[in-house]
Amino acid sequence: MFFDAALRFDEDARRCDLALGEDGDLLLDFTSITPTMMSIGLDRRADPDDELPQGRSRFLAPASFSERRGCPGDALDENGDVTGSHCWLLERAKETETTRALYEFWLRESLEWVEVAFGTPAEVEVIWHADGVLFYRVFIEGGEEVTGTRRVFDALAS
Repeated sequence: MFFDAALRFDEDARRCDLALGEDGDLLLDFTSITPTMMSIGLDRRADPDDELPQGRSRFLAPASFSERRGCPGDALDENGDVTGSHCWLLERAKETETTRALYEFWLRESLEWVEVAFGTPAEVEVIWHADGVLFYRVFIEGGEEVTGTRRVFDALAS
């Protein structure tokens, strides 16, 4: 059983925020939706041998070894468990089958906790939805499903 502060996804802003009730109190989520959205949406720290996206960061500084991102909460986990996915590493990837397969692999990696919690892994499907846009569907036992899209940079189109 899950017990999390509920997240609400704003499609227009393309971000999550805490869900509040009409009385202003935090809403609780007893499903696996909130941890699934966190697993997909948070950036997992890049491994030392991961190639970082080339170009400039959002802070207009050249990408470097120090820009490995990661969830700050991971430093507090006693077991060394990590949160999020490596999917951010594909921000400037080309529209290829390798990119799609890597995205699917990293989604599965970020959702490994599902098999521990439910005894069966999450079902993950990733397809090219439009030019430079991946569509993903994650289905978790119990009927809970999360879908979304992720734009990747296609260097061929620039």
